[in-house]
Amino acid sequence: MNHTLRRLALKGAVACALISSFAGFALAQENVLRVSAIPDEVPTELQRKFAPLGKYLEKETGMKVSFVPVSDYAAVVESLAIRKLDLVWLGGFTFVQARIRSNGTAIPIVQREEDAHFTSKFVTADPNIKSYADLKGKTFAFGSPSSTSGHLMPRFFLQQAGIRPDKDFRNIAFSGAHDATVAFVAAGKADAGVLNASVWDKLVEAKKVDPAKVRVFATTPPYFDYNWTVRGDLDPALVKKLTEAFLKLDPKNPEHAEIMQLQRASKFIPTKKENYDGIEKAAQSAGLLK
Repeated sequence: MNHTLRRLALKGAVACALISSFAGFALAQENVLRVSAIPDEVPTELQRKFAPLGKYLEKETGMKVSFVPVSDYAAVVESLAIRKLDLVWLGGFTFVQARIRSNGTAIPIVQREEDAHFTSKFVTADPNIKSYADLKGKTFAFGSPSSTSGHLMPRFFLQQAGIRPDKDFRNIAFSGAHDATVAFVAAGKADAGVLNASVWDKLVEAKKVDPAKVRVFATTPPYFDYNWTVRGDLDPALVKKLTEAFLKLDPKNPEHAEIMQLQRASKFIPTKKENYDGIEKAAQSAGLLK
């Protein structure tokens, strides 16, 4: 074989090797389910909550499941829209944002039964604050700007009660997460704040907050909140597997008990895009969605 033929043969072999390598990488990527969640609690807690669920989903789908920590709410929405994530735990407002950002393709598949009637808790350590009206002239802490239960819906209900946060509060802080909001109020960094009912209950149960010092003084009306959402172009067979896996989780089953406890769920139920139309209207009314 002359030098020219040898070079061509070598190039062909290298090309085949590269194609094989890329194909293998693509196949490996396809066999990994990339999952994330809005960072509404500290990263270590999110990882702890997801660990047994991840193992369960691996068993149910036959895929490797990788939890991908994301820095903020907006990054979760963007990562789902550009196909860097396959399955995400979203709040109602971040689902609305994801639906818009993905041109309507993001699909909510399940929610906890509790998410069909979710609430937020207004908390304070100030004995003089007993109602929404008492918040005027005070400092106040919301969670993340994109949080449904830590910002959007509480803001909406405050406005419904005649309170204009941007004008009536002396100062507004965004703590970034529900547990951080409680820490702000407990430390006196804010006169009052708001967080979701589920995290409040968990903090009280774990004795991470003293309800005699930081107390609930108001609770919002119920609304739809969290769900598990998939990107719109995920394999329909995989979407079906994931949906069925969540729906058959049962706290009475010893193998499922830890998962359900960490997810703070009595059971998962199917959900649909229309459940979040009210969230979108509230966001528009509150001026948080253009």
